[in-house]
Amino acid sequence: MENSPELDGKYLGTITSDFVKVARFLQEATYQVKVRNISNYPVVIMCKERPQIGKILIAKNAENQLAWNYSLSFIEEFVQRGLIKEQSLFEQTYKNIDEFCCVFVLEPQFMNFVYIPYPED
Repeated sequence: MENSPELDGKYLGTITSDFVKVARFLQEATYQVKVRNISNYPVVIMCKERPQIGKILIAKNAENQLAWNYSLSFIEEFVQRGLIKEQSLFEQTYKNIDEFCCVFVLEPQFMNFVYIPYPED
């Protein structure tokens, strides 16, 4: 299966069920990246295995019943590693950090940026 820009339904279910459990924590972590002037473009990496990019925030385990590992990075790291060539294009499409979490889903069948809205209280 080639890498498709569309999020497969099987991923959508596990991503959203996991995301709801950790959304507030991720929202605070990305907010801290921005207010501490580390980057205006924080990125959460979701991966079933431990990713080689970013800093691990939440590791999946039986206790927390998560299917994904969560790491925190920012767009500048993606550029430094050559994963993104046009930072300005990414910045133009980046969504409001208060409303959306920029997630890079990293799986063999799907690798792409996805914006997931934070749950409303």
